[in-house]
Amino acid sequence: MDKREILTKNIAILSEMAEIEKKMRAKEGRLPSVDAIKHAIELLKQIIFPGFFGAEINSRESRLYRIGINTEQLTKELSEQIFLSFNNFNGGKTKDEVERITIDFIKQLPELKRILYTDIEAMYNSDPAVTSYNEIIFCYPIVQVMIHYRVAHALLKLKVPVLPRIITEMAHSATGIDIHPGAEIGEYFSIDHGTGVVIGETCIIGNHVTLYQGVTLGAKKFTYNENGQPVNTPRHPIIEDNVTIYSNSSILGRITIGHDTVIGGNIWVTESVKPHSKIVQQKAVSELFSDGSGV
Repeated sequence: MDKREILTKNIAILSEMAEIEKKMRAKEGRLPSVDAIKHAIELLKQIIFPGFFGAEINSRESRLYRIGINTEQLTKELSEQIFLSFNNFNGGKTKDEVERITIDFIKQLPELKRILYTDIEAMYNSDPAVTSYNEIIFCYPIVQVMIHYRVAHALLKLKVPVLPRIITEMAHSATGIDIHPGAEIGEYFSIDHGTGVVIGETCIIGNHVTLYQGVTLGAKKFTYNENGQPVNTPRHPIIEDNVTIYSNSSILGRITIGHDTVIGGNIWVTESVKPHSKIVQQKAVSELFSDGSGV
């Protein structure tokens, strides 16, 4: 068989929809576009941080014009991606239903902007290396991560399928910080350095919480149904207000870290901690594992 015949044969095979593809997709047709979603996030950055991203803004009139143009374009592009997401992965929505969902999201933009600026304020107040707010917006990975997370979380609350995970995974790929869009995170949240931070789906995080690189807020073990599949139950920690967790510590299971607590670096915590605690490990501790599928 020559080169042309091999190419023709394999192109024909690959052009057929495999059985596994049929299971994955509700219908044939357009899927959401990762490139379009990236562009929507860029528009959001220009709306929330005007002048820092996108065109230069040097007057109130130009600010009003740019934000207006970007918001109209965002509404159009996001509506299309929400429509494709529902129609491919969640049974479908009409154009009118999708438009209402999109507008419900747009109405949240002022609140999203307000809370994102609290994250910047928290970073400014917690890192002595910061020279200005501008430096945080331009340089710190938490800005990109929290834009993606807070947008994704808002869309998830509106029951939009798939898009929230696409959006948070974009930030994960770029920064090494993995925040599930289902996590609940309060105001004035900061992550210093950040690489390797993991925040699980059912985490609840209060206000004025600071994490350092390598922190894991994860599950201790999973609950399984009669078919042996993991069940989506609350399984990640609750972190109350004014908590600091230093680098490479793992907080596992549905436990509560009480308010105004400090968790030192390289600590393994699997039981709840009272408020106003200070947890440090002065020497190595050895524990036996149990339950097979967890710690």
